[in-house]
Amino acid sequence: MSSVSRLIMAISLRMPPLSSPLHSKWPCRTTWNPSVGLIRRSFAVKASGFANENREFVIVGGGNAAGYAARTFVEHGMADGKLCIVSKEAVAPYERPALTKGYLFPADKKPARLPGFHTCVGSGGERQTPDWYKDHGIEVLYQDPVVGFDAQAQTLTTSSGKLLKYGSLIISTGCSATRLPEKSGGNLPGVHYIRDVSDADSLVSSLERAQKVVVIGGGYIGMEVSAAAAGWNLDTTIIFPEDHLMPRLFTSSLARRYEELFHKMGIRFLKGVRIDQLEAGPNGRVATVKLGNGNTIVTDTVIVGIGAKPVVSPFEMVGLNTSVGGIQVDSLFRTSIPGIFAIGDVAAFPLKIYNRVARVEHVDHARKSAQHCVRTLLTSHTQPYDYLPYFYSRVFEYEGSTRKVWWQFYGDNIGDTIEVGNFDPKIATFWLDSDNRLKGVFLESGNPEEFELLPQLARRQPVIDRAKLKDAPSVEAALEIAKNSMS
Repeated sequence: MSSVSRLIMAISLRMPPLSSPLHSKWPCRTTWNPSVGLIRRSFAVKASGFANENREFVIVGGGNAAGYAARTFVEHGMADGKLCIVSKEAVAPYERPALTKGYLFPADKKPARLPGFHTCVGSGGERQTPDWYKDHGIEVLYQDPVVGFDAQAQTLTTSSGKLLKYGSLIISTGCSATRLPEKSGGNLPGVHYIRDVSDADSLVSSLERAQKVVVIGGGYIGMEVSAAAAGWNLDTTIIFPEDHLMPRLFTSSLARRYEELFHKMGIRFLKGVRIDQLEAGPNGRVATVKLGNGNTIVTDTVIVGIGAKPVVSPFEMVGLNTSVGGIQVDSLFRTSIPGIFAIGDVAAFPLKIYNRVARVEHVDHARKSAQHCVRTLLTSHTQPYDYLPYFYSRVFEYEGSTRKVWWQFYGDNIGDTIEVGNFDPKIATFWLDSDNRLKGVFLESGNPEEFELLPQLARRQPVIDRAKLKDAPSVEAALEIAKNSMS
């Protein structure tokens, strides 16, 4: 199994038919047609005693997917007085990738701040501030996460005790950060996890007085947070148990290029080692990191980036995928219970292009799954979701940086690799299967036209002359060879 296969953890799965007992078990005022799915909600609430005025459509979760779903409701004229969003956060939905990139820059390097990155500016859309939701008649309940769920009564209970009613429900609860055990020092002051704005604010406060930073984890969070720390000129060390950075995607050769660059930026690596204990100093704040090999590192700030877990509670009964995690949905994001949908990080969905079920933790999927789901809910749209896996990162983009990094990857990292370029600044990696068919492509520092070519290549999966690709004198030449292979 390839690394990206493990990253999205996929297996084949089939949803039960609409006529199955699993569907008929739950009463729901919904019009269904087996040939086109959900036609139109006819739900109207007259009952009193519920805390939400807007009850026809309810979205649980206030992240990226919720923001894009809200925009799609507005585009269809179905938001005003009908849509309610229930969020655990104190702010309106925003573009979450900013938290580990621009948000962590020091004040003199123009850090990102709200309302600058509310959805949907990440895809060129209108900035949806709290006033935007009010102006479009969307009810948003802030800082009150859902803790209870009754599918038969079609009600939700929030942490403050509010009872909410819904006609159609969209679960968009996302993921929570994987934490180190409390007994290992995972909750000490100065130990940070980053999933929302309040986490980022706390980390910025620590960075303002930090001297020695330890980042645990060599994936996305580790790379992006350590790059941001370099902007503060802090003593920074990344620790991870694998042999190289981003092992789920990068080849060892590609990782080496980035590790060399990070080292030039003043970042140290401790590879192939595990954390045994985080220990506090006299003031109760984290002071040392004890490694599995017995060594210790002095620190005053620790950032943990060791993965995330889908937030499925309290919705376990709608049906979980025990292999990839998350809530199982079909190609239209319908769960096993009519009228209930799941989108974004929490959804385990059929990955059509590779004929398997996947759960993808990425902003691109959060946006697209939200839009696809709402179109399904509001119209006779029944085209299966056909997602192409896509990952990217942007680091060292603060003012004064001597080297800005921006890479993109499309497809699946399965098969043999061919690397082209010298990382000055470009480098490309191509994954070819045994039939010389392109399965995935990675590009660093491409121009807009080159980046636009990547998804075309990954989706078309052309057969490429392996010898010609290996002999390509430059990234530009390699991409041209790949492009010509599609004709």
